[in-house]
Amino acid sequence: MTTRAEPGDDQSDPGLSAIMSERRQVINLAYRLLGSLADAEDVVQETYARWYAMSAREQEAIESPGAWLMTVASRICLNLLSSARARRETYVGDWIPEPLPQPTEWITGRSGVGGIDPADRVTLDESVTMAFLVVLDSMTPAERVAFVLHDVFRYPFGEVAEIVGRTPAACRQLASSARRRIRTAQSPAGPSTEQAGIVRQFKTAWEAKDIDALISLLDPDATATADGGGLAVTHLLPIVGGQQIARGYAKIARLWGGRTTILECTVNGLPGLVAQQNGTIVTVFAFEIAGDRIRHVWAVRNPEKLRPWRIR
Repeated sequence: MTTRAEPGDDQSDPGLSAIMSERRQVINLAYRLLGSLADAEDVVQETYARWYAMSAREQEAIESPGAWLMTVASRICLNLLSSARARRETYVGDWIPEPLPQPTEWITGRSGVGGIDPADRVTLDESVTMAFLVVLDSMTPAERVAFVLHDVFRYPFGEVAEIVGRTPAACRQLASSARRRIRTAQSPAGPSTEQAGIVRQFKTAWEAKDIDALISLLDPDATATADGGGLAVTHLLPIVGGQQIARGYAKIARLWGGRTTILECTVNGLPGLVAQQNGTIVTVFAFEIAGDRIRHVWAVRNPEKLRPWRIR
């Protein structure tokens, strides 16, 4: 997992280069806390705006600018997480974390996604897989912040307590509760090469509209969730059951006809798929695989969440 940043020279030089060198760490934190690259970038802008709103004397008085930036960003995220729960009540359909692209296709290693790639700024590890982020999204804001700061970024509970506004003991309990949620929700995953093979088989069966082959790749209790945000046509409720998903996705393949190309791309650090129409990516698919079966499929179609995805 991501380890806590060491400020280094930033302690004595709070100048532009030193401060900006902390940007990647701040966006790593904000993305994990919010599950949205767009929101994470807004947090980074607000955090830096607050830094530069201080006088030079106030900046020089801060022993560790990097730690200051992370603390401020964490508090901004905590406030956003609290307000996000109210906004989600009016969101059309299920809300899925914003998927992160990677600049190469898995297996082939060919360049797949161009433009400004957020994977260059967000470190890809197990704490940004779609399955992990979905579990994080089920937590209370305090749980999520305490867990991410302590377990992912290695902040001691004393410092977490100052950010969350709870006692160190309470933060320890929050992180422990979050850890239990993670253990309960996630299944052991095989090596990424094995996962890639299963996703490729799924792609082949899907393109062939082979329902039996799709069923063989899906866990009998698998679920498929889609996020259109009211801006793209998709199924509003999760599809439950391997057979139902296979039939539903075969129907999608028939509706798409020859207008859609399915490409292999890394999604949040793991093998995934993207659907491209007329040179534009219209859907990003992430998978959770347990053993040799697909346990969950997440399909993100909300165009606002697909802005970072551009094919060269």
